[in-house]
Amino acid sequence: MARVPGRLLLLLLFVLLYAALQLNRRLLHLPLPTPLNSYLGDVLCLPLILSATHWLMRRLRLVPAHFVLPDAWIVSAWLLTSVAFELVLPLLRPTATADWLDVVAYGAGALAFRYWLNQSPA
Repeated sequence: MARVPGRLLLLLLFVLLYAALQLNRRLLHLPLPTPLNSYLGDVLCLPLILSATHWLMRRLRLVPAHFVLPDAWIVSAWLLTSVAFELVLPLLRPTATADWLDVVAYGAGALAFRYWLNQSPA
């Protein structure tokens, strides 16, 4: 049996946490602690998006198999996500609210991706 890398298990955990959060928001409506309900999705956002992007870039052979995303790209993704969802979207949609703690949550997710998921395949 092949050994599953730890980062793949961590990514699977992130996917399952996000799926459970969405299931609860849309169907179950179980009460969750406010920080968990408000910021878990934001923390998981960039690790999931950047992992999917990283995988797709490798799969389409746009980058070498050993390629890891540069720190500048990760910071750019964090900044773009923060500006789009916390600055621009609230201006365009009255139902969207800017929460600057979301920017911190996106940053935590970017750091999680950087240190635990952004690695070349074993």
